[in-house]
Amino acid sequence: MGNPKAFLTIPRQEAGYRPIHDRINDFSEVEQTLNTGERKLQASRCMDCGVPFCHWACPLGNRPPEFQDALWKGDWRKAYEILARTNDFPEFTGRVCPALCEQSCVLKLSINAPVTIREDEAAVIEAAFREGYVQPKVPRRNGRRVAVIGSGPAGLAAANRLNHLGYEVTVFEKDEYVGGLLRFGIPNFKLNKPIIDRRIRLMEAEGITFRVNQEIDLARLPEGFDAYCLCTGTPQARDLAVPGRELAGIHFALEMLAQQNRVLAGQTFTEDERITARDKHVLVIGGGDTGSDCIGTANRQGAKSVTQIEIMPQPPVGHNPATPWPQYPRVLKTSSSHEEGCTRRWSLSTVRFIGEEGHVRGAEVEEVEWLPNPDGGRPVMKPTGRREVLEADLVLLAMGFLKPELPPLPANVWVAGDVATGPSLVVRCIAAGRRAAEEISRTIL
Repeated sequence: MGNPKAFLTIPRQEAGYRPIHDRINDFSEVEQTLNTGERKLQASRCMDCGVPFCHWACPLGNRPPEFQDALWKGDWRKAYEILARTNDFPEFTGRVCPALCEQSCVLKLSINAPVTIREDEAAVIEAAFREGYVQPKVPRRNGRRVAVIGSGPAGLAAANRLNHLGYEVTVFEKDEYVGGLLRFGIPNFKLNKPIIDRRIRLMEAEGITFRVNQEIDLARLPEGFDAYCLCTGTPQARDLAVPGRELAGIHFALEMLAQQNRVLAGQTFTEDERITARDKHVLVIGGGDTGSDCIGTANRQGAKSVTQIEIMPQPPVGHNPATPWPQYPRVLKTSSSHEEGCTRRWSLSTVRFIGEEGHVRGAEVEEVEWLPNPDGGRPVMKPTGRREVLEADLVLLAMGFLKPELPPLPANVWVAGDVATGPSLVVRCIAAGRRAAEEISRTIL
């Protein structure tokens, strides 16, 4: 703890976002960064708590007090080495993680101004790449081979860890690019895809083989491997079974997001194939991060208007007494995409879609109330009868994903990430991939 009074004298300073009038015209990353001196000052705010709740809250077990101290002292290499011991991909979590660590920071709990752990993490790994601290390390092989099926955050973490343990690793990916959710589910304005490519090049230099366009039948796994790690995520989106669902112009959120990322990668689509919000009234159904990503994408595509509706009630601002620490606070979240322009509404249930000549033109919605469940648990939804029609030429369903049903699997198959738990966070998937790799190594070596 280089400066024991920094948390008293230095306020929290976030890097913030590029100006809206600038960022809305491109798909480049919206988040800015601080200069080296400001970043070191932010790291100095860490109090090196006797019980580091930030470490406890992180699914990866990252050690913020240790790498913050090294960062404050200007030892960027040491900060990187500490961070890399627990996190395979700080460049991903430093950009897209909701920072569970910050929600448990004592400065968050006491004055609502946590240390900028996520931003500091991103700064450390970018400095490490820039200064050449990150170099390929080819391990000594142990003679065993493992297949990883799926190249999302869980698959990449499992592959990376297994490779470092000496296994010969092959990653099978059903799509044309490596990255899974990172590649196709997250817009470039949050995670620019050259960041993924940079990491994949490093993993290839360390000996990992990636095979794309490989649709794997779980009943006929590739031959020649001692173990398999299944990390295929949750590809099935939650649907909305209401009248009019068959109308043109209604899409799952990931259809639009993945296609836009492919367009930015240089792929082309016909006019009939292209899902675009240009000159359309867009309705996003679902209030989570995926819905927020749809808002940002729709605005960049030139939407006339964007409305986001959520069936649950609006959460409180700042503090929610119903979710005290150590629970994750359920409070109103305003993302960079929300700031760029949209109408947000809560407690609305979709009754039906209204069409004209086979294309969606609106959605009839009904206001609902949420009442306490007399048996405890999830509140009970009560329709109010108050209905209205929202204009919409493009509807994006962003209501989450369904955990897949898996067939019986052989004993030498491990399952990790969203496919095992249902939809989760990138940081939890990385942690799950690391755990799976350790279990595989303990079992087959």
